[in-house]
Amino acid sequence: KVIVVGDASMSPYEIAHPGGSVEHWNPEAGSVWLARLLQQWPNAIWLNPESQKNWGYTHSIGMIRDIFGGRMFPLTLAGLEAATKQLSRRH
Repeated sequence: KVIVVGDASMSPYEIAHPGGSVEHWNPEAGSVWLARLLQQWPNAIWLNPESQKNWGYTHSIGMIRDIFGGRMFPLTLAGLEAATKQLSRRH
């Protein structure tokens, strides 16, 4: 089981375009790396410490949530409970 923890807030170019990283050149888009992660662990989830009420204001959060098939949860007690239920489902 894999849990990714992070605010998912970044430039959409880092996710969608090769060379989109602001720190260094990467010949592959971030979405390629996330797809590899999900190919190996298809039921991985994302825990986001950013307040869920703010998720709609950051485009990259929606992009990553879509890549993860909606399996993004807030880093709250209720979010942890929902994430745990998701991880314990038989797939």
